[in-house]
Amino acid sequence: MMDGQTERPARDGEDGATRRRLPPAERRQQIVDEAVRFFAEVGLEGKTRELARRLGVTQSLIFNYFATKDELIDAVYEKVYIGRLSPAWPERLTDRSVPLRDRLLAFYSEYSALIFEREWMRIFMFSGLAGASLNRRYLEHLGDVILLPLLAETEALAQTDAPPKMEDVWNLHGGIVYIGIRQHIYRMPKPAKPQEEIARAIDKYLLYFGIDSEN
Repeated sequence: MMDGQTERPARDGEDGATRRRLPPAERRQQIVDEAVRFFAEVGLEGKTRELARRLGVTQSLIFNYFATKDELIDAVYEKVYIGRLSPAWPERLTDRSVPLRDRLLAFYSEYSALIFEREWMRIFMFSGLAGASLNRRYLEHLGDVILLPLLAETEALAQTDAPPKMEDVWNLHGGIVYIGIRQHIYRMPKPAKPQEEIARAIDKYLLYFGIDSEN
């Protein structure tokens, strides 16, 4: 079925821009982009009928591009979560020619810039509350490609009798992510200088394991 065939005409007072015929790739991207905004606002229980209304198209057009709602949510997951993880991060985090503190600062500066936003935080929280697999899949992926390598780097430099554990890495990561949660979930003011707070958290983490900031 052609893209434009399932579109309704614009009603009086509506902007008809979203109802013009679009190339399939552009239409699919439009649907995903609006789905990100929609699910961030209403949660993953939001109805595709309402999403279609916001797009100014019929529900059947959405299902021309996504066989099921779950498939649409997977596309949102790829855009908001997996698509934002730089493939260069694991290599940079394990580059021992650079002090670990510098590696952590570089990573969390870039990572926080991507996740400290309303859509990322709200979809993530809605997914957890709904018992959906989206955030579990993301955390498993993050653990494999970022946090496990970070644990290995910490183990290589730790000067304490008790070796670092994965829970220690999660505590560091979770504390940094909480800066964004405060702002976008709890609607509380974020720190005046988030990057300084990130640096403090990293310094405490390294100090706990006796790791010199120059190493």
